[in-house]
Amino acid sequence: MKAVFLVAAAVGVLAANVSYAESGADLAKAKGCLNCHAVDKKKVGPAFKDVAAKYKGNKEAEAKLAGELKEGKGHPTKVSASDAEMKTLLQFVLSQK
Repeated sequence: MKAVFLVAAAVGVLAANVSYAESGADLAKAKGCLNCHAVDKKKVGPAFKDVAAKYKGNKEAEAKLAGELKEGKGHPTKVSASDAEMKTLLQFVLSQK
């Protein structure tokens, strides 16, 4: 009986520490992207759908944009995001129509 309780307690602790991946839209909001960008219209920066149209069919777009955003090239500030977050953000942006 004690073993079952210990296993259940361990599973509960592990489950509490699991972090769930955020969607691209959630990350864009959390990282402040939506302060200057919108999905469908130009604000301070270009609309995400316009960025997606510009890079449509470019297989190197994600890597190019990630490098530019992390270095602050062509962007007012460096984007502070992990590689996984950057991938999710860029996949979201580049998927807009």
